[in-house]
Amino acid sequence: MVKYVVLLFAAGAVFSPLFLIGIRRYTGQKAKRALGANIASFFACLILASAAGIGGTASAADVTAAAAAAGAGAGLAEGLKYVGAALAVGLSGIGGGIAVASSASAALGAISENDKAFGKALIFVGLAEGVALYGLIVALLLLFV
Repeated sequence: MVKYVVLLFAAGAVFSPLFLIGIRRYTGQKAKRALGANIASFFACLILASAAGIGGTASAADVTAAAAAAGAGAGLAEGLKYVGAALAVGLSGIGGGIAVASSASAALGAISENDKAFGKALIFVGLAEGVALYGLIVALLLLFV
């Protein structure tokens, strides 16, 4: 029963920004509220899933206590490795998106005034996208090395 409640809460967390954006369209409020609600519902769902024990653990039946403790430490290290990879990709993607948004708009403004600025503008937009690629490379190094 708890798993279904968490699943329902997670589905609500996914669709809450769409609901708030729809309300924003009629009321004229900013989208910061939708982003804040999405972040809050994500962390609430994460805490609820952790408290309910949905993740679970896998263990062998004939393992000694010392081997089980070592396995728990290895499981924690493995889990933190995945969390680090997710943070590297996610945060670098957000940072790259913000950088591309500002540099691309400035590049379009510069190109509209001077056609010769296209090459320089394209380089700056490409450098901004490189931030996301560096995050992906760091995540791959974390996962496979």
